[in-house]
Amino acid sequence: MSNNGHIHDENCNHDHDEHQTITLTLDDGKEVECFVVGIFEVDDKEYIALLPTDEDEVFLYCYQELEDGEIQLDNIDSEDEYEKVSEVFMAMMAEEGEDFEFEDEE
Repeated sequence: MSNNGHIHDENCNHDHDEHQTITLTLDDGKEVECFVVGIFEVDDKEYIALLPTDEDEVFLYCYQELEDGEIQLDNIDSEDEYEKVSEVFMAMMAEEGEDFEFEDEE
């Protein structure tokens, strides 16, 4: 997919040092460093939007902060839930003037 909006690279107009990053370990063992775009709530459940530093697609995950301070990310299993979370995230980003594409869930 291509991104018709903002890409976090050397051409964007804000300081990336302000962005928190997280390293994801994918199912195949590959590690991907991502910017934390935001943590937000939909229907009393928290989600996180991550933007890989070398890609232009946003990944959405269920987000939970554990008692020991660690975080747990889970896949969004339901297509309906993913659609709803995507719509809420896109609306939030539109308010801020950002436009993102999403990782296909298939």
